[in-house]
Amino acid sequence: MKALHLELTQRWLYFQGTDEKILEKYDRWWEKFYCGFDPTADSLHLGNFIGFMVAVHLMRRGNTYIALTWWATGMIGDPGWKDAERSFLSPELLQNNQDSISKQMGAIIDNLREFIGDDLSVDFVNNKDFYTDMWYLDFLREVGKFITINTMISKDTVKKRVEDPKKSISYTEFSYALLQGYDFCTLYNDHWVHMQIGWQDQWGNLVTGTELIRKKYDKKADVFTWPLITDASGKKFGKSEGNALWLDIEKTSAYELYQYFMNTADLDIERYMKMLTLIEVEDIEEIVAKHMKSPEERVGQKRLAYEIVMIIHGKKQADLAVKITDFLFWSGDKLKTLTSLDDFELWVFQTSIWWFNYESQNLFESIVQSWLSSSNGEARKTIQSWAISINWEKISEFDYDFNNNFINSKFILIQKGKKNFRLILK
Repeated sequence: MKALHLELTQRWLYFQGTDEKILEKYDRWWEKFYCGFDPTADSLHLGNFIGFMVAVHLMRRGNTYIALTWWATGMIGDPGWKDAERSFLSPELLQNNQDSISKQMGAIIDNLREFIGDDLSVDFVNNKDFYTDMWYLDFLREVGKFITINTMISKDTVKKRVEDPKKSISYTEFSYALLQGYDFCTLYNDHWVHMQIGWQDQWGNLVTGTELIRKKYDKKADVFTWPLITDASGKKFGKSEGNALWLDIEKTSAYELYQYFMNTADLDIERYMKMLTLIEVEDIEEIVAKHMKSPEERVGQKRLAYEIVMIIHGKKQADLAVKITDFLFWSGDKLKTLTSLDDFELWVFQTSIWWFNYESQNLFESIVQSWLSSSNGEARKTIQSWAISINWEKISEFDYDFNNNFINSKFILIQKGKKNFRLILK
């Protein structure tokens, strides 16, 4: 296995660190590091997945990942690069989000253990425990005494809000860096965690912890960051049509995730494959070279999409995402594909293709209900133009009764043109 610093650098996962030599220590096994997450939702999103893969590279070298839930910091909100104050979440909602995310991360790590064979080590810690019995005056003495206002106000995320007369920052959000710094201090002192990792734009909060450790204990701790990512067009990575792509399959299906990466620009394939998969760097370069010879075959996108879905949701879901994609966009015996679906595969199909339940609707009503036409009049014209098919049979009769066309007595496929598919479930 490559040296960690070389691995991360080749994969564009290293941006800045307090000491590059610290990574040599994490090549020697049995060290601990941590990365935190705010439980502001009940799922991580694709942007979080980048940091997760950084953690995987450290875990593969025998180190333990301390996955810290920022429950306490989530109570007040990270000012980050937001223009306005975040809304407060209730303690109950934060707890629910934390439980959901911990379960989600555990499932992904189990997937990785299964197909790479490494015994990845992770411990889940909640910073709620750090503050439950602490008085506010204790916090000021333990933390506030060591970090100056000058230091806090100089951090880019705070400075942006302070210097702009149209914006402001509350004392609550201003205190966020102190909480994150104390988290690191506690993990360092009580759990032997000597390194924190995070996004490039988290640098100010990360080094607050190293400064606190230095001043309180006269000890050295380290941090490093990975870079912010935009795609080849300059858009923020991990959003589809402005909406976040979630790692929860109930929020973003494996098929939707697969399609997001199938639409990756050719110029982004190599970078995404290095950052988000465990394919060896040398093999990635060969895949990209092959792709660029015939980009219309989309070899790079197919491999990229499959690998990422397999890591997040497992091989079965990745195989189904390929099956659905082939069904919708490539040639083949589509009827045979449909008739061979088991109940689980049918459920995955229906979450990936627009569907509705059959309740004795006639043909016109079904076309309108499936949004293939906006009215009965438009549906009539669509049928007249031979644009509607049921199970790949063109329909030209206005009063066509499709009640006997349900495949396996469960569903039919109604289609308009070449790419607009809908499932009607019985």
